[in-house]
Amino acid sequence: MSMEKILVADDDKNIGELLRLYLEKDGYSVSFARDGEEALKIFQSEHVDLVLLDIMMPKLDGWQVCREIRKKSNCPIIMITAKGETFDKVLGLELGADDYVVKPFDAKEIVARIKAVLRRTGKSATENDNKEVSYDKLVVNMTKYELKVDGKVVDTPPKELELLYHLASNPNRVYTRDQLLDEVWGFEYYGDSRTVDVHIKRLREKLEGVSDQWSLKTVWGVGYKFEVKE
Repeated sequence: MSMEKILVADDDKNIGELLRLYLEKDGYSVSFARDGEEALKIFQSEHVDLVLLDIMMPKLDGWQVCREIRKKSNCPIIMITAKGETFDKVLGLELGADDYVVKPFDAKEIVARIKAVLRRTGKSATENDNKEVSYDKLVVNMTKYELKVDGKVVDTPPKELELLYHLASNPNRVYTRDQLLDEVWGFEYYGDSRTVDVHIKRLREKLEGVSDQWSLKTVWGVGYKFEVKE
């Protein structure tokens, strides 16, 4: 089995070398980029399983790199920010990032986040582990990490797919935001409820009006559910 490749994009050489040390020790292959343009070149020329992406970089910042990657790929992205403001976190999630960490961070925490994201994005799934739910004009396949809407494949970030699959696998069950953070993002994730709201909003943009047999519903004061007509 080939090693999973992590692309670390950060203009701080010391941080890059520290992450390389910890990641290689854990069995990952690592490529390192010092600016946004180099990060995109590496991503386009090599097979990458996950991107660790610093926001503040020369040439192209992390937002721009994230946008460009999401135009072509659903490769998991973990954003690294030194700011930590809610605006930064929400913007990163809206652009399709799967997780974020705030500097200063513990390298061991980064490794744990990477393992969690790769596990959630199905890297360890076996070929026989066919996880799929389907409804009228909707198919969510977690083995292929594929969303089909009205027969057409719709590019969808991994975390959105996982959230939709979780809700659609339990139709008409109401989940609080905290439950979804815990069950979809996992205990390793240190987020807030706005994270769930951002992902629901993006899913609705893809799914609104597709079918009258099901819908993503807000249960005011509680959370969300995948409502299916009986």
